[in-house]
Amino acid sequence: MNFSSTQPKIIVVGSCSLDLVLYTDRVPCSNGTILATHSESYFGGKGANQAVGTARLGASVYFIGCVGMDPLGQQIMRNLVNENVNVGFVSETEKDATGTAYVTSSSGNASIVVVPAANNYLTPQNVEEADKYFHSANLVLIQLEIPADVVESTVKKAKENGKIVGIYASPGRPLSNEIIDGADFIIVKSTELAVVFGEDQKEIVLEKYFNKVFIRDETNSTIYYDGTEMKYFRNESENMVYRMGMGDAFTSGFAIALCHGNAIEDCVRFGNEVSSRVSLGKGAQTGLPMLSDFLT
Repeated sequence: MNFSSTQPKIIVVGSCSLDLVLYTDRVPCSNGTILATHSESYFGGKGANQAVGTARLGASVYFIGCVGMDPLGQQIMRNLVNENVNVGFVSETEKDATGTAYVTSSSGNASIVVVPAANNYLTPQNVEEADKYFHSANLVLIQLEIPADVVESTVKKAKENGKIVGIYASPGRPLSNEIIDGADFIIVKSTELAVVFGEDQKEIVLEKYFNKVFIRDETNSTIYYDGTEMKYFRNESENMVYRMGMGDAFTSGFAIALCHGNAIEDCVRFGNEVSSRVSLGKGAQTGLPMLSDFLT
C-alpha cells in the first residue's frame, strides 16, 4: 500500500443515526419475547460510518446528510466534528426525528431494524447546495439509506464534475443502469446481489462489471473479476466481536487506497484489512483504524 503526500478530499452523501444494540442469548423468533443481557448505543448510519472511516484514514471529508432538530441530532453533529468531518452541509429537519437503528445481537448473529426518519428528508437540493464541494473533491461516496433521487442526483453531479464515484449498495435495492454506469466502483453484499443487479449468479455480474463490482460476505471475504480471472481475498479474525459496519469500513479503506493511486488488488486488500480491524471492537465507528496504524 502506497500513501501519497497529498490529502484526499472526499464527499460522503448518506445517512447518520444512533444504533441501539440489545445483546441476547438468541435472536427472537416471530411473536417471541426474550430478555436482553444488556444494551449499548453507538453512533452509526452508513454515511456517517464512512465519513468517520475515511477521515480517520487521513482524508479531508465533507458530509452531506440530514438530522432531526433534537438532542440526538446535535450529538451526532458533535461526534462528526470531533472526528474532523466537515458538517457545513448537514441539514436539520423539523419533520422527523434523527434516524435510529435497533439491533438484536446474539453470538455474532444480528437482527436489525433501521428507522431512517430524518434521513428520508435529505433532498437533491441539499446536494446542489454543496456545489463548491464537488469542484474540489477527488471522490464521492454514496450508500442506499437515503432517498433514491438523492443517490441519482449525486451520481449525476459527481460525474458532471469528473469525480470518482463509489457506491456501497446497502441496504440492497435495485440500481438503475444510469447509476451503475456512473459508478466507478460498487460494493454489494453476496446476499443482496439479485436485489441490486437482478441477477443472482455472481460470475455473470462480475464478468459484466469487471474491476467495478466487489462482492462481500460476513467472513470479510471480497471477490471481484479483474478482466482475466476471479480474485478472492479473505481476512476473517477469530476475535471478531462486532460485524456491523464492516462493509462501511471496507468501503472507506478501498476509497482511501484508490485516492492514493493504488492498484485495484491493493485497494481490496486494504479495504479488507480496515474491515477486519473494525470487527475487533464494539460499534460501527469505535474500532475504525487511524492512518497512523498503517504507517508504523
